[in-house]
Amino acid sequence: MKHEELLHRCFRCGWCKMPLNYTDFNCPSYLQYRFESFTAGGRMWLIRAWQKGEIQAGERLAQILFTCVTCKNCVQTCAMPGIREQLVDIFMAAKGELVEQGLVPPSIRDYLKAMQTHGNPYKRPDAERARWAEGLDLPRYSGQAYLFYVGDEGAFDELGIGMARSVARLLGQAGVDFGILGEAETSDGNDVRAAGEEGLARALAETLTAKLNDLGVKKVVTLSPHAFNIMKTDYPAWGGAFAVEHWTQVVARRVRALAPAETALKVAFHDPCYLGRWQGEYEAPRALLRAVPGLTLLEMPRNRQNALCCGGGGGNFFTDILGHGGDQAARVRVREAAETGAAVLAVGCPLCLKMLDDAVKAEGLDDRLAVRDLATLLLAMR
Repeated sequence: MKHEELLHRCFRCGWCKMPLNYTDFNCPSYLQYRFESFTAGGRMWLIRAWQKGEIQAGERLAQILFTCVTCKNCVQTCAMPGIREQLVDIFMAAKGELVEQGLVPPSIRDYLKAMQTHGNPYKRPDAERARWAEGLDLPRYSGQAYLFYVGDEGAFDELGIGMARSVARLLGQAGVDFGILGEAETSDGNDVRAAGEEGLARALAETLTAKLNDLGVKKVVTLSPHAFNIMKTDYPAWGGAFAVEHWTQVVARRVRALAPAETALKVAFHDPCYLGRWQGEYEAPRALLRAVPGLTLLEMPRNRQNALCCGGGGGNFFTDILGHGGDQAARVRVREAAETGAAVLAVGCPLCLKMLDDAVKAEGLDDRLAVRDLATLLLAMR
């Protein structure tokens, strides 16, 4: 198994389940289950025992490994240089071993089957991928400065579609020259890779990469931090010959063109893991909020590198393998947001948007806290 030589170096100090300031539990799966097995350190020892033949792979080991949502909190807090940088790669490799052996939870199996068969987790035809843009009069890509990539969530998820439409309008109002692929889009593969199916993820990536290269795309702006992550991190090695940015980065450089109106709104911002901990971008979304006159940005106690994940990574957004309950990371997160006194929790990721919106309803906080994607929020200020 990849990185097998590193497994013995974890001494289970327990720091991996906490934020950098060690004030709370920050690992979504540990929050949910409260067993050390569900921490990074616990997984390391279980994988080591499995690889040495001391335990057999089965349903319980699969549950423990696949409930890692790849948030990278453990990478921030692990005390061991040399292994902490590889922790999530180790867990994805272990998931991959289980995938090869056919030892995956049913919801993961169904998700990967849908991706293999339909090319998206919603089991929708590619002909419907352009429906999100109906009525916006957006041009197909033909050499514009940017290609705007919306991905599966932007094409098929109800809240994701609304976010994609808002981002497209915001890009236009900011003076960004862009085109779209419409029905020619295909999946980026990020969450397939996080679920352990690297072969399928690479096949999806190479299909999309070949399409973009053939079109001569030089720069991509993504709706989702998940797409941003895999395109920036993995696509160059898989043939990608283009630069990539998240939409908040592109618009933040042009924020003066938006001329937002003054407001007295109090807003908290949730850092998406794939934008923050994976790609190190914390300031672009905040720059957009600070550009709104009169808006008060209220930081949650856990923010930036210490932010609590919404729980939607690692394929959990589509598989719900983490389950529900009051200790669900998204529900803990919206309670934290409500305690700041903010009226709105702003997000920059379509997966976070859905996870946190559902959590507000589950917590009964609808009358105190609204979850809004950052683009829609900014458009409302114009």
